[in-house]
Amino acid sequence: MPIEQTETTVTITSPSNPNTKVSVLLYGASITSWTIDSVEQLWLSSAAKLDGSKPVRGGIPLVFPVFGKSSAEGFEDLPQHGFARNSTWEFLGQTKENPLTVQFGLGPEAANPDVYSKWDKGDNDFTLIFTVELKDDSLKTSIEVSNTDTKPWKFNWLFHTYLKIDDIDDTLVNNLPGEKCYDQLLKETYEEKAPAVDFNGELDRIYQNVDTSKLLQVIELGKVVHNVERENLPDVVVWNPWDKKSAGMADFEPKDGWHNMVCIEPGHVHDFVTLKPGESWTGAQTIYKGDSIKLQSI
Repeated sequence: MPIEQTETTVTITSPSNPNTKVSVLLYGASITSWTIDSVEQLWLSSAAKLDGSKPVRGGIPLVFPVFGKSSAEGFEDLPQHGFARNSTWEFLGQTKENPLTVQFGLGPEAANPDVYSKWDKGDNDFTLIFTVELKDDSLKTSIEVSNTDTKPWKFNWLFHTYLKIDDIDDTLVNNLPGEKCYDQLLKETYEEKAPAVDFNGELDRIYQNVDTSKLLQVIELGKVVHNVERENLPDVVVWNPWDKKSAGMADFEPKDGWHNMVCIEPGHVHDFVTLKPGESWTGAQTIYKGDSIKLQSI
């Protein structure tokens, strides 16, 4: 069966390869696994909570309506990353056979009430439609945010993607030199000067307004292991917690798992998107394998 649903999970299997599949937890609509020919592409903590008790550590959590913590009016009481990742979404079913595509939906009635109530006055009417498209060598995740309210409201969106790698010490991320970067550890904004982002300690940066024609590539030992394309997602968060940060996270296991993951997170987070009543906004990321190194200047 190309699509199997349990009480908690929807699994999508490629019709042409039974070992290429995606698993989506209804809690958070979080993708917890994506395999290509039985090879896992995403990093998931072995201590990740998959029972709906807390957001999933790893995979692809969905961040809405705020990224991180914000002091902006209407967001100051929201906990980190909002409520999309800790609300139970509705499986809307299959929308295409080729490529195999499914959708999930979330509105105020199913949003985590404790968190949703802290967004503005707790009365913003919205609809989220999350689309997952599986091909033999790629995964596309798309979001449509619609304002079904009688007043405007604003939001952030982010795909908090944990990519699996062999060793962070051997990993680079290319095509970011010359981009404006806010370093969340230094609390400074600067222009990225390095020819490629490398890792030798905790790293947490927001690259702002990166042209979406730029392909982001994760490179290990000179070989491209992940390619990330973006649609209408101008910002890119690059994150690795390293040893001390991961040691302080109870749901991060194994504790040396930071060696085997890097977060490349497309989103719209350096400022807010404002939607008027009746308006919609869409964004998407596509992750695919293989390909040669492509160097793109600013």
